Amino acid sequence: MTRYLNLYGYFLKQRFKILLEYRVNFFIGASSSVFMQGASLLAIWVVMRQVPSLNGWTLAEIWFIYGLLTLSKSINHMFADNLWTLGQSYVRTGLFDRFLVRPIDPLFHLLADRFCHDGIGNFLVGLVLVVGAAPELGIVWTPLKVGYLTIAVLSGGAIFIALNLMTSVSAFWVMDSVPVIRVVFEMHEFAKYPLAIYPKAIGIILTWLIPYGFASFYPASYLLQRDISPVLAWAGPLVAVVLLFVGYRVWLFGLRHYSSTGS
Repeated sequence: MTRYLNLYGYFLKQRFKILLEYRVNFFIGASSSVFMQGASLLAIWVVMRQVPSLNGWTLAEIWFIYGLLTLSKSINHMFADNLWTLGQSYVRTGLFDRFLVRPIDPLFHLLADRFCHDGIGNFLVGLVLVVGAAPELGIVWTPLKVGYLTIAVLSGGAIFIALNLMTSVSAFWVMDSVPVIRVVFEMHEFAKYPLAIYPKAIGIILTWLIPYGFASFYPASYLLQRDISPVLAWAGPLVAVVLLFVGYRVWLFGLRHYSSTGS
């Protein structure tokens, strides 16, 4: 474990050296996601000006849920965005072969090969939303709540990574895995809002099939002291561990069936 942490630090250092060669481009990339999120938030604000409450949920509460999901998504964006490019940039070009001849785990090498700085902007947006909405919602940040928030965000990030990992493995057969990843990934858009506003079927899907609800709605409900089952409130870390285990097993299955392009 220590070896891989040291290696990741080395990869990260080299990545920042590359990114900072063009500093203006680095800051544009890091801030571009802020403007993209701003457009989405503006749309929500416009809607909530006309409809002050969505099934009993206020604008500040929706900001809070949105912020939690954005924090979790930013972890995936920063540290596992390379999963999106597995087919196009590595399998199709034959560059994936180099991961197989080096004395480190191929999945680790794939993830460490690229840190996506665009995710920094998403992280800042999520943090501002969560911290900014808290006073209006009467949330007092005790050590327990801060610890819970940290665990919830890390668990949510792991859920995003695990789901992207499972779908990215399709690149070993179809070369371009982006459409497959997107089918599952875009479901997170529903989790930006309270699951209570959707039909029951949507809530079941986002809880038990594609569980983005554990990255936003359930931890938000706990911190807002909404009526929620303690099992759902604290299940996020367990769901993340199970999905990571399944995702890694799916990855190993795909790896066994990988055949080089020969280029």
